Amino acid sequence: MKLFRTALAVMGIVAAAMMPSESDACSRVVYQGSDSTLLVVGRSLDWKTPIPTNLYVYPRGMSKKGNNISGSVEWTSKYGAIYAVGYDGGVTEGMNEKGLSVNGLFCKGTIYVNDSTEGRPPMSLAMFVAWMLDNYSTTPELVAELRKQNFTISGATFDGGTVSALHWGITDAQGRSAILEFDNGIVRIFEGPQTRVLTNDPQFPQMQAINSYWNGIGGTNFLPGTVKSPDRYVRADFFVHNVEPVADPDIAVSITRSILMNVSVPYLYTVNGEPNVSSTQWRSFSNLRDLRYYFDIVTNPGMYYVDLKKCDLRKGAPVMKLDTSRSSDMVGDVTSKLHRSEPFTPMY
Repeated sequence: MKLFRTALAVMGIVAAAMMPSESDACSRVVYQGSDSTLLVVGRSLDWKTPIPTNLYVYPRGMSKKGNNISGSVEWTSKYGAIYAVGYDGGVTEGMNEKGLSVNGLFCKGTIYVNDSTEGRPPMSLAMFVAWMLDNYSTTPELVAELRKQNFTISGATFDGGTVSALHWGITDAQGRSAILEFDNGIVRIFEGPQTRVLTNDPQFPQMQAINSYWNGIGGTNFLPGTVKSPDRYVRADFFVHNVEPVADPDIAVSITRSILMNVSVPYLYTVNGEPNVSSTQWRSFSNLRDLRYYFDIVTNPGMYYVDLKKCDLRKGAPVMKLDTSRSSDMVGDVTSKLHRSEPFTPMY
């Protein structure tokens, strides 16, 4: 009887996952090479309308705040970092000089607040990733602080009123990963080797149940092939655990890129009856050992990277920016193409 109830529960989750979803098609994977220090975090950014995204390099020692509301979280950055900034107004993801990577992905089941979070220092989603990258060097250090939940999350709507419902994948240079979710205002953090993959809905525990079902079938026999979040998760999880671990960092990025292409949504792909299906706009790849951040816009012919080791991250150094719309043919190391910039203006 217990086995029967478990089977029914998994079938229910799978059925729910097959229902039409909204614009929730981002994916993240963590590839580990044959050398345990070689780690590449890859993610795709998928959305129904264009999200212009520029790259910013921020030095150490900058004073920042989490919101423009009185009593907001404030800090001075301990670490330099590269940010991917959507609409020039909010940090989507990034990597700091210690090899900590944070990626925000859409998750429509997210609820950030409840009655108990009222009165805590405000933190805007526009600056939340920056706060994590600026202040913490390892996953355990960041997780310990997140569990305290000494903030309350808020964020501006965008794209005609869409709520920024997100969850985050966190990975450090030692390969320790975690998934951060907000469940009715409560911080939920999942750690361990099963956190190397993240897509969208449902939230992580339910996604693990779906993945366990498909693990029983076996990926060499059959893998689900749609663009829905659970199918992309299952494919990504199978491939990231079954590709060859290599020592060459360039090949490691190529392998990670190929996995993400397998789980990406083709550009301008549509489904009849599902007007909000999202296609992949760009992919990023963070080499946490060598501190190279790669950016791959799907409409561009090439992929390029910024080398954080070549950037001036000292206190007092200028903010540097790469305007990704300026050139469609950039390829390879574009660190020298960064230009001095004012800090971006957060969309609190």
